[in-house]
Amino acid sequence: MDAEAQRGEEWADVTPDAARRLVTAAVEAFAERGYHATTTRDIAGRAGMSPAALYIHYKTKEQLLYRISSVGHRLALDLLTAARDGGGTPVERLAEAVRSFVRWHAEHHTTARVVQYELGALAEDHYAEIVALRRGSDGAVRSIIEDGVRSGDFDVPDIPGTALAVLSLCIDVARWFNADGRRTPDEVGAFYAGLALRMVGAGTPER
Repeated sequence: MDAEAQRGEEWADVTPDAARRLVTAAVEAFAERGYHATTTRDIAGRAGMSPAALYIHYKTKEQLLYRISSVGHRLALDLLTAARDGGGTPVERLAEAVRSFVRWHAEHHTTARVVQYELGALAEDHYAEIVALRRGSDGAVRSIIEDGVRSGDFDVPDIPGTALAVLSLCIDVARWFNADGRRTPDEVGAFYAGLALRMVGAGTPER
């Protein structure tokens, strides 16, 4: 199991311990093999448990994916709404939103790949719930950009399209980030914050 999955801070609220081990094992398996190619036997084996033990905690493989996706999307939404509601100018708040969102996707790149790219495997009701969370994230970024346009800090002719572009840029970090690469999560976050500010026609804020 990789270092990120072993840390598993984002799963601290998942109890009991066996349920948490299954979640971290599922994250690793889904990220490595994809949801559809992963079996419940694969997940149970990575968790050091029998397939029968898995069903005590999760009735289906899809329920595991839903738990992972729900926790990940709620954490991401919390980061973005905190930046939206924080103090400072629109420039400072957009920079903080992107820095924190990118840093999370880099630090938790294995989890984030599952959270962001396995949505299509969710059951219809679970999918609708996760899409609502994603709309909330989009709304938080859009709100900051709207504030910047009103204040004259941003020059953005298409606010919805720009918000989508900013979020897409951040999310893609999970696809390519390598913990052994030359940039740390903080450095990637700062770099992407600068890119986002240039996208909205703003300067770089003082940190």
